[in-house]
Amino acid sequence: MSKLIKKRSKKSGLPPGTLVHIGEKKNERTKIKVFEYDEQSFQEKELATFDECFLFKDEPKVTWVHVAGVHEVEVLEKLGNCFGLHPLVMEDILNTDQRPKIEDYGEDLFIVLKMLSYDDRTGEISAEQVSLVLRSNAVLSFVEGEGSVFAPIQERIRNGKGRLRKIGADYLLYTLLDTVVDNYFGILEKMGDKIETLEQKLVVNPTTQTLLKIQNLKREMIFFRKWVWPLREVIGGLERGESLRIRDSTRLYLRDVYDHTIQMMDTIETIRDMLSGMMDIYLSSVNNRMNAVMKVLTIIATIFMPLTFIAGVYGMNFKFMPELEWRWGYPGIWLIMASIAMFMLIIFWKKKWL
Repeated sequence: MSKLIKKRSKKSGLPPGTLVHIGEKKNERTKIKVFEYDEQSFQEKELATFDECFLFKDEPKVTWVHVAGVHEVEVLEKLGNCFGLHPLVMEDILNTDQRPKIEDYGEDLFIVLKMLSYDDRTGEISAEQVSLVLRSNAVLSFVEGEGSVFAPIQERIRNGKGRLRKIGADYLLYTLLDTVVDNYFGILEKMGDKIETLEQKLVVNPTTQTLLKIQNLKREMIFFRKWVWPLREVIGGLERGESLRIRDSTRLYLRDVYDHTIQMMDTIETIRDMLSGMMDIYLSSVNNRMNAVMKVLTIIATIFMPLTFIAGVYGMNFKFMPELEWRWGYPGIWLIMASIAMFMLIIFWKKKWL
């Protein structure tokens, strides 16, 4: 799992707007891909030099600039200068430990959220920061890795299917947000399947390994909630019309995304309650198993108490003990001891202690 808190000490004492990358390097180099489109035409290009970004600045068509990899500070600084991005926006893009938020800089609407992915092999959740900048006719997206979750959107633009190429940049922003949020549901479904499997093992045969898996799941849900909970405020601000960049027609779609975030938070809280209940079930199962063991040991000890008493009496070294001279004394003692044990077992069985 990614660290919950990333190191920010390298920025200590620096003035606001200083460009310093905080996070992990997830790409070999920064890649910039540009999609320029309207209803009739479409152009896709990967920029070889960063001077080419001036060609797509202030175009009347909708322009989507997708940047994969934010670790090269000089590259991001050139791109920011090209589009005239605010220094604080560039600082937040390079700091990949940002809390999901929305900020209005007048010309630019800046949004930060987290793209989550689930590793089927290890069962861990990893987070990748997504920064979005909305302008009148352009959207700039910055991701730490490749941002493969946006591949279906790119394909829709290429094919010209649906309403994506018929509506403005704000609808493209909605599409990116909706894709990230819908990806969360896939992760929750996988975690739900994992929890159901754990529940079955918990009832049948709880082990220390089961407890470890429950603890890991609880940690994953804390991690999940940390990035999803603030997203509700972000989508809610867009849906309520706090930005003039979002048209009324697009807010209807954002309302649907907001409903998804509420539903997702309910699911997260439900899963957290289930994990807490599973922890209680595990502790109860362990206690019940311990009680069953102690019950068996107690019954055995209770049965042997009178037998031990009899053996102790006839194990004393007194000279005058008439029973020691009896011919049938030894088998008689065995018979008495066996009868006492059987009598006690019958009593335990009738009281349903066995």
